[in-house]
Amino acid sequence: MPPPGNSQPSQPTLYEIRVQGHLRPEWATWFDGLTMEIRGEHTLLTGPVADQSALYGLLKRVRNLGLPLLAVNQIGTDVEEEK
Repeated sequence: MPPPGNSQPSQPTLYEIRVQGHLRPEWATWFDGLTMEIRGEHTLLTGPVADQSALYGLLKRVRNLGLPLLAVNQIGTDVEEEK
């Protein structure tokens, strides 16, 4: 159900989450299908996030791994545009 005053259901938002260190490929499934890319000394997680609650859940997983969070960036709202 959309929030009051919003007649459109919310669409996933594209996010980029950068963490210090390298995540092994096995962790990809733990991050709900986000794309994982190693860049230098960082790991970049990119993909659609359903809503703020899902984003907080992803950030909690980063915290549970003990990896320093470097950045969280919203990079778009049109998931189809990125395909």
